[in-house]
Amino acid sequence: MTTLPFLVELGCEELPPKSLKILAESFLAGIEAGLKQAGLAYEGARYYAAPRRLAVHIDSLALQQPDRVLTVDGPPVKAAFDANGNPTQAALGFAKKNGIDISEVDRSGEKLRYSRQVKGESATALMTQIINQSLAQLPIAKRMRWGANKVEFVRPVQWLVMLLGSDIVDGEILGFKAGRVSRGHRFHAPAPITLNHANDYLAALKEAYVIADFAERQASILQQVTDLATKENGKALIPPALLDEVTGLVEYPVPLVCSFEERFLHVPQEALISTMQDNQKYFCLVDAKGKLLPRFITVANIQSSNPKFIVEGNEKVVRPRLTDAEFFFKQDQKVKLESRNERLKTVVFQAQLGTVYEKAERISELAAFIAAQIGGDVALAQRAGILSKCDLATEMVGEFPELQGIAGYYYAQHDGEGEEIALALNEQYLPKFAGDVLPTTHSGLAVAIADKLDTLVGIFGINQPPTGSKDPFGLRRAAIGLLRIIIEKELVLDINVLSQQAVNAYGSKLSNANTVNEVFEFLLGRYRAMYEEQNIGVDVIQAVQTLKPTQPLDFDRRIKAVANFRNLAEAEALAAANKRVANILSKDGVTVTGAVDNSLLSEAAEQTLAAQVAKLQAELTPLFAAGDYTSALTALAALRAPIDSFFDTVMVNADDLAIRQNRLNLLASLRALFLAVADISQLQ
Repeated sequence: MTTLPFLVELGCEELPPKSLKILAESFLAGIEAGLKQAGLAYEGARYYAAPRRLAVHIDSLALQQPDRVLTVDGPPVKAAFDANGNPTQAALGFAKKNGIDISEVDRSGEKLRYSRQVKGESATALMTQIINQSLAQLPIAKRMRWGANKVEFVRPVQWLVMLLGSDIVDGEILGFKAGRVSRGHRFHAPAPITLNHANDYLAALKEAYVIADFAERQASILQQVTDLATKENGKALIPPALLDEVTGLVEYPVPLVCSFEERFLHVPQEALISTMQDNQKYFCLVDAKGKLLPRFITVANIQSSNPKFIVEGNEKVVRPRLTDAEFFFKQDQKVKLESRNERLKTVVFQAQLGTVYEKAERISELAAFIAAQIGGDVALAQRAGILSKCDLATEMVGEFPELQGIAGYYYAQHDGEGEEIALALNEQYLPKFAGDVLPTTHSGLAVAIADKLDTLVGIFGINQPPTGSKDPFGLRRAAIGLLRIIIEKELVLDINVLSQQAVNAYGSKLSNANTVNEVFEFLLGRYRAMYEEQNIGVDVIQAVQTLKPTQPLDFDRRIKAVANFRNLAEAEALAAANKRVANILSKDGVTVTGAVDNSLLSEAAEQTLAAQVAKLQAELTPLFAAGDYTSALTALAALRAPIDSFFDTVMVNADDLAIRQNRLNLLASLRALFLAVADISQLQ
């Protein structure tokens, strides 16, 4: 089979750097999907992406679709011909639809069938359509038009390259006819670049000061920035999102070290880092202890003969931003943090739920209740709660919203509040994302739980739960954060008890009388997402969810016990037996009347099972009380043999009503032992 490499490059005005990688990945995925659908074979494909271009290179693309047989089924033969063998309208319609005579139709099967040879089309005839379809499906939030064009794209298109080997593929995309002329760096190599072959792409652009391979350009930035940081006796802060964005901003990366005045270092370093990363796209430098150094790295898009001017320009640009942060910090410290609550008395948290200050009051009350339950200092938790939202009214957070909590920490320290209170103001927002750290102090734990639960209860209490993808108050994230804190910090807390406390704190503001139950059901549903990320099977999660434990830590222990039990040799048989028992006990007319009467046990198998169940009831009681469900289920695995023997030799529905009822009582006792941990009949 003849093959050739294929290249498509779409040249544009500067593409959005934050979404460049996603656009390129989607462009490649769409083209590969189109190739597979068309049956065009190829060995491999990769995307290239730079600020002014999206490209895809395909290795060894087949020049022709394979010939294939197209088979079309028609109406049933019985309905296609009448008693005299004449074609009905159904048969004639099928023939007409396919452009054939009725004599060409195959009637040997149950249905009419028509098969024809379809000659494969050439790759050159198909690629334009495949590329256009991929571009139409790109995840572009808002497309734009330019000039008198009616076509739309994320940015105006400037040129188009499509090559199959050394030949131009005749086609039009987004209003541009394909050619072989690309463009290099806007300043270093502005002249047109003629590509003689699809495989010349990377090398030709590199000569023109464009590193077209996104991954290669990113690796170069990472290496250069790391090396420069080491020379400065520091470590560069390189968040993945920032690295992606900077890679999307430059075609020919040239990192340079810049500096700022040391006097700015008395400002909270989080504020300085935030403004340098978010607004200026700089890589900040810290020392071995994580303390910010008065230097940063900018990545230029040009190889300057005098880089000093670029350095000085960036230092000039960043100085006003740092000066603003310094000004806000000094202004905020002129008044006590607690006094900010006065302003929060007029700031609405939610129209039906009152002000932010009222929320802080509720958090304070609930945090105190939680602190008492987890062995914390009630007074400290209460104080941290009332101060928890004060920094929202500061100039610093007004300018840098991402510093909420962090600003509160520094201002609380300045005001002489205790270290635990100061830490709690920052820790209240933890965890901020999946895998994030959790609060470390008792007060931080109490305030973090109280804050999240207050929001959950409030929004459910006014009947505005999340629907579909709409979750304006971030309740799903809050719920998972709440569960993570309680489970990972091993806190013995009951969700329903805490929710009721939160409901009480709202007074008459809530209109939903079923708030506590709805919040619990919502949290119950969050377990699945949380445990699936840990590769826990859905059936294991459902086995525990069925029991609806109200303590998250208890729920977690049950999950781990069932996951461990599932790996035992006896698990499958016991799960099946539990399902059988559950079915028997759920039948109409079946009731459980109480304890097993040993005098009514006549069969050896039921006597053995009853003895084993009674023995385990005594042995497992302390294990259940201690939450040692893993040991309990391991012990219950010993019931496999007596259960199998019971079902093999004993008839539950005995004619004697007393014996039948006693056997049902025995099965109920057996089922109760397992249900003390989970409903293992759910296991698949």
